[in-house]
Amino acid sequence: MQPGVAMSGPTTGINLRITSACATLIAFLFAAAFLCGQTPPPAPSPAPSAADQEQLDLSRAIAESGTAGIDFMRALEHHLLKYPQTTQRAAIEKALAKAALDSNDHARIVLYGEKVLAAEPTSSDLQLVDAVTRALLDTDDPAMAKTALEYARRYEAAVEAMRSRGAESHMTPALWAEEVDKGRARAMVLEARATGNAGNAEEAGKIAKAAWDAYPNAEAAREIARWLVKLGRSAEAVEYYADAFAMEDPRTTDADRARDRARAGELYAKVNASEKGLGEALLAAYDRMAALKAARMDRIRQLDPNAVAKDLLDFTLPRAGGGDALALASLKGKAVVMDFWATWCGPCRVQHPMIENVKKHFEKSGNVVFLSVDADDDHSLVAPFLRDMKWDDTVYFDGGLSYLMKITSMPTIVVLDAAGKVSSRMQGFIPERFEDMLTQRIEDALPAPERRN
Repeated sequence: MQPGVAMSGPTTGINLRITSACATLIAFLFAAAFLCGQTPPPAPSPAPSAADQEQLDLSRAIAESGTAGIDFMRALEHHLLKYPQTTQRAAIEKALAKAALDSNDHARIVLYGEKVLAAEPTSSDLQLVDAVTRALLDTDDPAMAKTALEYARRYEAAVEAMRSRGAESHMTPALWAEEVDKGRARAMVLEARATGNAGNAEEAGKIAKAAWDAYPNAEAAREIARWLVKLGRSAEAVEYYADAFAMEDPRTTDADRARDRARAGELYAKVNASEKGLGEALLAAYDRMAALKAARMDRIRQLDPNAVAKDLLDFTLPRAGGGDALALASLKGKAVVMDFWATWCGPCRVQHPMIENVKKHFEKSGNVVFLSVDADDDHSLVAPFLRDMKWDDTVYFDGGLSYLMKITSMPTIVVLDAAGKVSSRMQGFIPERFEDMLTQRIEDALPAPERRN
């Protein structure tokens, strides 16, 4: 019997009975193929299972439609219709929600976003919560407003939970508090809109004002103005539209600012019979916003000087375990080697003794400083880690430096030259070449007369 041929029995689910004559003919054909240096055809593959067939159909649909846009969404929707009992429904609906966000498709944002949020009631995807809430508020429908209000409150609660967890992403505590305040204000603006759309303009105005107090921003100013107009208080609304126009806000587009200016002018003319004097009102708004920004920056600076640091040498690194903080400006004139590591980073442990070897190469130099910079979010892990690993405990917390320098992976080594500028940046490492590479980069950072090579 030739390999790959079943003379009788199941083949792809079908029983084949082959006569002796046929068998002889097949054997002859196989022999001829062998003599000609050819290989016999493979036996038919078994029929794919239902799950495999679904996966094949899904892969084909995605390949034909691309991975974004309306064709992608239609392909996934067609798949859900074809396979209503699919075990991949949750993942497909999440992909649809993401694609709807990217396409700014409000109807699908609501349709699939709500499904995802219902399936993941503790989801921390604030972008999705925000988008679903805004899409629901596209109309003044009171029923949709009530649903939107639930999501807006969920949004605010999630933001407050972020505050209680403490700083993340290696941001300074003050900058983290700023981000949380911004998120809370954004959630409260949505609460205000939902409350107003549900029929309570007075309460909506109060919530919008609370959003402004949490973090003054152009969106909150517009929302206050919106409900002041509804309440017949147009003169007060002018000031808030002027504030929205004058405020520095990265979320405000030129089109937004033009609308703020037009709305302020329209209401001012309505109250004062003309736009005469509007220029002075806009200048006054500019002065108010400048003073507001300066006061907020002063408060941040008092809480955490690193929060307003724009240059490496403006930074001060807190020392792990207490002790004097290190002002990087004090190291100007030296080559500085900053080793960014974390307790969870396996390669950092391998790299550490190699750095110690490089330090010995420069131990007699007074112009090279090595800094061990821990980037853990949880500082309580560091002291026991240093004890267990028997590492030198002269370690500094990054204090937000990783955020400023956009350190996104561990290990990372940054070498500064004598002027405090980045001379070299090493992300990851090649063990067999690491010591030579780092040594050379330190040499390159030194002024020419001080180089050893």
